[in-house]
Amino acid sequence: MKVFAISDLHLSFAVEKPMDIFGDGWQNHFERVSEDWRARVGEEDLVLLGGDISWGMNTEQAAPDYAAIAALPGKKAVVKGNHDLYWGSLSKMQTAFPEFAFLQNNCLRFENVLVVGSRGWTIPTEESDAHDVAIYRRELIRLELSLSHAERVRTPDDKVVAMLHYPPFDAKYADSEVTELLTNHRVDAVTYGHLHGKNSRVTPVLEKQGIKYYITSCDLVANTLVRIF
Repeated sequence: MKVFAISDLHLSFAVEKPMDIFGDGWQNHFERVSEDWRARVGEEDLVLLGGDISWGMNTEQAAPDYAAIAALPGKKAVVKGNHDLYWGSLSKMQTAFPEFAFLQNNCLRFENVLVVGSRGWTIPTEESDAHDVAIYRRELIRLELSLSHAERVRTPDDKVVAMLHYPPFDAKYADSEVTELLTNHRVDAVTYGHLHGKNSRVTPVLEKQGIKYYITSCDLVANTLVRIF
């Protein structure tokens, strides 16, 4: 089983939210993603979808976007992004989109690969307001719940990949409470997105404490899937 990742598709088949106004990299972007996906992914493979999937405001509006992804080959795991406003409880998401597996305080097993993660939030600074700090703290708890679940079911042959939406470090790649959690729980790889635009400071693959961190925002990876394992 091969494992790929991509995030920030920002699909809008049911709402008027064209992404090409943000630059040429978004011109027909899902067609390019789909072409690469079909060429490289088999039905037995896994694709990690790191949030900001749809601009829909509810599951009915998000349904055409999820249907377009469901039509592509492979198994799909999804974590929430900051723009996924239709997202509800885990049971609601699994009922609405049964072709997908959703991460929310849990761990997902695909053969010998365990998928953990959470949405995350912006790493706090001295200028951060109390609201943002509270969300960040809540996301830390959710990430730890997911990692702890993996610890309970992990076997020596398993690989663990953490799927986040927000970057787990600041623009200078400094360690954070997020990277500390990931290191302490011995994950093998981390995916993250959220960042966009040619002026974003990103490193395609960064290694910290023996863990590889992969940026997966679709416009920053040329609308192609990132191979993880």
